[in-house]
Amino acid sequence: MKNVFKSVATAIAIVFSLSIQAQTKSPKLENSLLWEVSGNGLSKPSYLYGTIHMICGPDYFLSDKTKKALDASTELVLEVNLADPKEMTTMQQMAMGEQPLSKKLNPEQLSKLDAILKKTTGMTVQQVDAFSLMAVMSLISMKTLGCTDLKFYELEFIENAKKRNLKVDGLETVKSQFKSFENAYSDSEMIAMLQESDVEETNSLVTNYKKENLQELYKDITAEKLMNAKAKKYMLEERNQNWVKLLPAMMQKESLFVAVGSAHLAGEEGVINLLRKAGYQVKPVMN
Repeated sequence: MKNVFKSVATAIAIVFSLSIQAQTKSPKLENSLLWEVSGNGLSKPSYLYGTIHMICGPDYFLSDKTKKALDASTELVLEVNLADPKEMTTMQQMAMGEQPLSKKLNPEQLSKLDAILKKTTGMTVQQVDAFSLMAVMSLISMKTLGCTDLKFYELEFIENAKKRNLKVDGLETVKSQFKSFENAYSDSEMIAMLQESDVEETNSLVTNYKKENLQELYKDITAEKLMNAKAKKYMLEERNQNWVKLLPAMMQKESLFVAVGSAHLAGEEGVINLLRKAGYQVKPVMN
């Protein structure tokens, strides 16, 4: 159980965006996970990279163009700075619920969650009673990949940054992520969302990620049945807008490699479109 907790605590922040299911009108984007940001007074380009956060070892890849962009960058920027021990400690603390799930949820909710856990993980709700619902979601997300040899893109990027002695920064904190999630979903909505998680959906996500098909990837992640207007506001729009307010000053100082969940890049309120509206040239790196 200790190992399960450790894995879940590690995964919480980096799978956070897998829960983003926002349906918006999306500008047509080319098939690329990597985008170059230039112009608007920048002396050197920065890069945006859309991650899937975690993937099975055999499916893991990092294209040559992405490696070149990493090598050309002078600072790594993630949603949350997972290289910061304080953030990791906070994440582990928040993986534990303020009260046991058996007290937080009503009998119907507990029954539904127990069924989901048994189906996806082989565990029971009693075994995760001390976890937060966010931690349970992370555990289920991990299990739907169907493998044990998981690779985490953000952790790989951090290792690269450490080897080159690059600064690592975050666009938000673990606490702010949890707050967004709490604002977006009630307990019942969270459980309903977990009921929609399945291996087939995850397989489609991985397939389109390997093709760098950002448009189809966005459709995979933006299932309308899993998102209402409230969740869209707190999980996607507000976070993207906050990030685009921070990035200009950061890009003036350093050539950034910004790695965030792929769902954040596309859409009318996506980071790519918001940066373009702010006057930057944002173009796909094709090779």
